[in-house]
Amino acid sequence: MKEIDFLRNQIKLCKDVQELMGIEGNIRKVYYDTWNIIINQDIEFEKRVKNPPDNAINSLISYINTIIYTRVLSEIYKTQLNPTISYLHEPSERRFSLCLDVAEIFKPIIVDRLIFSMLNKKQITEKDFERNLNFLYIKDKVRKEITKQVDSRLQTTIMHKSLKREVSYEYLIRLEIYKLIKCLTEDVVYEGFKMWW
Repeated sequence: MKEIDFLRNQIKLCKDVQELMGIEGNIRKVYYDTWNIIINQDIEFEKRVKNPPDNAINSLISYINTIIYTRVLSEIYKTQLNPTISYLHEPSERRFSLCLDVAEIFKPIIVDRLIFSMLNKKQITEKDFERNLNFLYIKDKVRKEITKQVDSRLQTTIMHKSLKREVSYEYLIRLEIYKLIKCLTEDVVYEGFKMWW
């Protein structure tokens, strides 16, 4: 945390987007370095590799992130926002970059915690991957279980501090999108979601 706090304090000194992205990348590296401490299985995880994932943990991250992206897209479609116009990831007509933006907020809360939980409870081990495919392929039975667990997490409710009622994680995603709309249409300053529980 000291290393991350030090890096966060450098943000205000950034002169351009590239510097900011460099700091974000360094924070992410420090964060991923802690995964070998958090996860109590002997699975090699040195860094985040996406295309293609190079081990079981990277495959899990990519798979569950994809599920979250589609859920965020579903929530965006319930509004008037265009999912290809974003504020964090570079906009593109070929990808739904707004999904990537909103998902960034919820990946640590939903994706990362689910991975820690399933690995630490040994619900998933390296045996659940095709080793000869460099752990890229997650076996069907496990993919179904992961999807079920993601659904369960998204339906989990918490007491919303300002609405004063129970809301699901899925609804929190929609509320975040509504905050973006308010920022765009009513000139309300957007503040990203922060866990309070």
